[in-house]
Amino acid sequence: MQPPAASRDAPISNALTIDVEDYFQVSAFAPYIARSDWDLLECRVERNVDRILSILDRHQTRATFFTLGWIADRYPRLIRQIADQGHEVASHGYGHQRATDLNEADFKADIERAKQVLEDVCGTAVTGYRAPSFSIGTNNLWAFDCLARAGYRYSSSIYPIQHDHYGMPDAPRFAYRVNDTLMEIPITTLRLFGRNLPASGGGYFRLLPYAVSRWMLRQVHARDGESAVFYFHPWEIDIDQPRIDGIDSKTRFRHYVNIDRMEQRLNCLLSDFRWGRMDHIFLNRAVPLAVSQPSVSHPCQA
Repeated sequence: MQPPAASRDAPISNALTIDVEDYFQVSAFAPYIARSDWDLLECRVERNVDRILSILDRHQTRATFFTLGWIADRYPRLIRQIADQGHEVASHGYGHQRATDLNEADFKADIERAKQVLEDVCGTAVTGYRAPSFSIGTNNLWAFDCLARAGYRYSSSIYPIQHDHYGMPDAPRFAYRVNDTLMEIPITTLRLFGRNLPASGGGYFRLLPYAVSRWMLRQVHARDGESAVFYFHPWEIDIDQPRIDGIDSKTRFRHYVNIDRMEQRLNCLLSDFRWGRMDHIFLNRAVPLAVSQPSVSHPCQA
């Protein structure tokens, strides 16, 4: 049977995604930085995204930028630049609040506000969404109904791994339909030793040697015949970002480890694999419907 992601002769195209948030908006910093102080801090997202756009241009690569509505409100030129250069503008919510921290009504308001702001700024439809910190899971699957009713066509909000801050290890590893109008496209994992291992960016990409990440992605292609979904953040290429005082050692390590190597590794990644936008790779693909969804009455069904 033909692998789902590519023909026998063509290399598999993967989805390159960037979560557009600034260093002080990282969920792990929430106990240390008040949301009310965001406007008082040095914002570095413009220069970092400009660098990323230059890197992508050199590699003739298009990507999906999951962008906060908060960023779009303050830096509309940046969002228009992303769209004008042929990249997909998608939603990362408005203010980087985890879906698990919001009730259904507030989640609905957040995703609708972010979609409207982004569409007003870039002038194109926003069809994709990624929850901050991959915060859709077993206890809030109602969020999918909210996304569908808000007009999103896909989500990339589930990471099927075991993690101390997020994760749904029993979720499907590859794209599936939640309902007739919404697709979930999980972050890519490699199944090894009976576990799902992270194979698609974030802190793992900076922590592990690049050769490990390259091997894992190649294994996903060879074993599963599937496109990978890779993600990173603009602050991960910013070695000069302000250091946050008083954070615990685990948070410090996770945030800053190998930031000085990130850009070089990113260039290797773009050279070694074929990349594209989420919508171009997945939206016209036939994917299976999830076997079951919770039947719970909630505001998003009203």
